[in-house]
Amino acid sequence: MQEAYKAIADPTRRRILKYLRGGERTAGDLAEQAGVGRTALSHHLMVLKLADLVRVERRGQYQVYSLNTTVFQDLLTEIIGWLGGIDDESIKEPDATEEHVTDA
Repeated sequence: MQEAYKAIADPTRRRILKYLRGGERTAGDLAEQAGVGRTALSHHLMVLKLADLVRVERRGQYQVYSLNTTVFQDLLTEIIGWLGGIDDESIKEPDATEEHVTDA
């Protein structure tokens, strides 16, 4: 999980991930959208692949990238856990029989 945090710390990689939210993209599309050259893109994509945040599939002469949403769900679960979690008790409406103190 630590690799995922390192990967999303970089603004260029976050732009790549944001663009991938729209669906599968080729490396050329990603380079154009991220505003980086192919060498820099290759480095960023390697970091994202090692963190398992993106998947790559070869289609003929193209490599097509997509988000690995499972890892994002795991990240969100962990972050929510840090924040104390969300459970039924924390969102339960106050009981009608409870006394509410108000200042007069």
